Amino acid sequence: MARNMRKFWSLALSLVLLAGLLAACGGSGSKNSGGSSGGGGKSSDAGEKPVELIFAVPNPGTAMNDLELVQEEINKITLQKINATVKFMLIDWAAWNQQINLILAGSEQLDLMVTSAFMNYSSMVAKGQLVPLDDLLHQYGQGIMEAMDPVFYEGTRINGKIYGVSSFRELVADYGFNARKDLLDKHNIDLSQIKSFEELEPIFQLIKEKEPGIIPLVQRNTSNTVVSDMIASHVDSLGDGMGVLMLDDNNTTVVNLYETPQYRQAVELARKWYNAGYIAPDAATSQEGYVALMKAGKGFGYFSNMKPGFEVQETRLTGYEIEGVRLTPAVGGSSGPVAFMISIPSNTKHPEKAMQFMNLLYTDADIMNLITLGIEGKHYVKMDNGQVRLPDGVETSGYVFNQWLIGNNSLTYLWEGWDPNQWENLKEFNRNAVYSPALGFLFDANSVKTEVAAVSNVISEYKAGLESGSVDPKVLDQFIDDLKKAGIDTIIAEKQRQLDEFLAANQ
Repeated sequence: MARNMRKFWSLALSLVLLAGLLAACGGSGSKNSGGSSGGGGKSSDAGEKPVELIFAVPNPGTAMNDLELVQEEINKITLQKINATVKFMLIDWAAWNQQINLILAGSEQLDLMVTSAFMNYSSMVAKGQLVPLDDLLHQYGQGIMEAMDPVFYEGTRINGKIYGVSSFRELVADYGFNARKDLLDKHNIDLSQIKSFEELEPIFQLIKEKEPGIIPLVQRNTSNTVVSDMIASHVDSLGDGMGVLMLDDNNTTVVNLYETPQYRQAVELARKWYNAGYIAPDAATSQEGYVALMKAGKGFGYFSNMKPGFEVQETRLTGYEIEGVRLTPAVGGSSGPVAFMISIPSNTKHPEKAMQFMNLLYTDADIMNLITLGIEGKHYVKMDNGQVRLPDGVETSGYVFNQWLIGNNSLTYLWEGWDPNQWENLKEFNRNAVYSPALGFLFDANSVKTEVAAVSNVISEYKAGLESGSVDPKVLDQFIDDLKKAGIDTIIAEKQRQLDEFLAANQ
């Protein structure tokens, strides 16, 4: 897998260099507001009437009351640099797919949007609803190609074409255990000595005995379960988990996760811990997530995917100082680069301007700081060391944006307490990870959508109970049988066919 990733990076870089040479030879007369300057300086069409770009972004569900003020400040910059303004269209996560589908099916203007493998990216491409970005990147997005490692755009290809540019974030994850440092210190627990999930068991037992009323192992939620976090580093879910690659096997055979020995062993371990009282009795049904439980002082620790700086992030979320131990190597599945991207819809009226603005999101620190942090002096203040904090007397910012969602966040200021090398650490984290041989593969489930719906229902029936330890693992055999009746083998066969074609085309 490591060789596969080196090969990918080498090929991707070669393609970038070749495209750059071709553009240099054949495009000397074209306009270019991109480049290493990030679209800086006066726009080449500054004498023309400015255009307004519409940008659809999921509503982070936090304080967005000051978005219009932030938008005004951004537009002061974009008017000067690309002779355009942007209007953010916030759509709630729950309504996203429905509203976006309505827009894309009609003629309403939409120039930029967040896309994701988990939000019908491949289906949108198949329907012709997204603009191929290859030519636009070479003409107006050169700053993106200079600022970002190739995987951030080469890893989003479908049928050989780029339809999205990934946000700068972790494309991979290592997995481990995180716990309240005050309780670790109180009981002289040294997490650094723990090397596997199984070795945590004596710690859970100690907390159960010494800290009555505190749950030793809090489950993140009914989707991110005890079992899913334990086995995630072994699995490339290939998008939906209905047919996966087992990364330990180092091959490209799609298998039924629920039939693997790794899954059975994890389910049996979760059941053992559940019976011992280490996991909450209502873990399979509770709607109370781990953050709420930890904040309320009800939990000791939890499993999670991790990244550089994760403990600082979790300390802010939970209200307790968090210490973590990483128990797996950093791994990246097929969908890492396509988890969150920016794309240009076919509904756009201004594809060139849209790419120019996208280019600024990866090259212009002022714009990125405005989007992610808000307005300096109002939403944050800068400290002498270059980091930022909330203004005096302010407990919660009036502007909070999901920083990982769009653009190049390595351009932004770090919050107080973060490692000064956070962004470089994150880049190295991505570069040094073990990647799936299916990196960049996207499964098109249209031909098996009936089976997908039926299998989804079966998974919904069994997953939460088995993976929280609430249900006896003997039920696993019935679960597998019901999956087969619902058509999981048909899905796996179709996924294998598409993966084989993908691998053959990308050798």
